Amino acid sequence: MKDLMGLMSKAKEMQAKFQSMQEEMANIEATGQSGGGLVSVTLSGKSEMKALKIDPSLIKEDEAEILEDLILAAHNDARAKVEAITQEKTREMTSGLPLPPGMKLPF
Repeated sequence: MKDLMGLMSKAKEMQAKFQSMQEEMANIEATGQSGGGLVSVTLSGKSEMKALKIDPSLIKEDEAEILEDLILAAHNDARAKVEAITQEKTREMTSGLPLPPGMKLPF
């Protein structure tokens, strides 16, 4: 019975840590770039676009498709950075817990 009580205590502790991590993740920002820095996109931890910067040299009427591709690439770069930060924070938080191999959190 002691093990069950200890497990319940750990579960409550984990819940509090997850809530804290979610609040922290909402406050982080990551900036992705493409075109050698000519286009940059900043995303929040919730993947909301916070900023978009485009070098004026790219704004040409006949090159709209290139600009669109660069914006998408910068967005994807920023999203990958946010995901990497999230995974690292989750890994830090769950270190030392007896989780089965391959189990991913949050559920």
